[in-house]
Amino acid sequence: MPNRTRTGALAALAVATLAAGAALTAAPAGAATKASAPKFLSASQLPPHPTSAWTADKVTDGVPEEMQYCFGESLLAYDSRYRAFRTDLETNAQQLNVVVGDSAKAKALATRLDKEVKRCVARMDAAEDIEADHKSYGSLPVEEGARVHGYATRASWGAMDIHLVSVGRDGGTVTVVLWGQMGDFADAPVKAFKKTTTTAVNKLY
Repeated sequence: MPNRTRTGALAALAVATLAAGAALTAAPAGAATKASAPKFLSASQLPPHPTSAWTADKVTDGVPEEMQYCFGESLLAYDSRYRAFRTDLETNAQQLNVVVGDSAKAKALATRLDKEVKRCVARMDAAEDIEADHKSYGSLPVEEGARVHGYATRASWGAMDIHLVSVGRDGGTVTVVLWGQMGDFADAPVKAFKKTTTTAVNKLY
């Protein structure tokens, strides 16, 4: 797919904040499509929860709190937006879209974020009273590719949490999807999460 410039992506984000139905009469035909902001997952596209439906928040500028610990420093130079999801039973998810604009730079960012997952788990495991383990669930053949990871944490006071995280890319845009709930690797819906990741990358544009 064609590269998208950073300037064009930022202009698209500004356009998205206008009231519905506003006409950009000065724009040439097809310009809105070429400069459109990347799309996000809907609640129904998350891994199905056995007893509770997902709800989705509005798209928000910035980086979600749940991703700050692992990815915050890697994303300081970029403009990004995210959508948070949740169920009634403490299962949560977030999708982050980062418009880099340049395909080579986006590839470098995706590679860095993949490495940051492992580094982040190592930092967690080094913390007092926390044990953390990482699993790689491989790559997915979607657009310019995606990789899926899992990590489980166990606290000395008994708390156990499992997370799945994927990093995917379509041209000059990187998307990160994070899913988490109480449990261990056996509780992770890996197959369904891979489907969600594939949908997330395909849906960007």
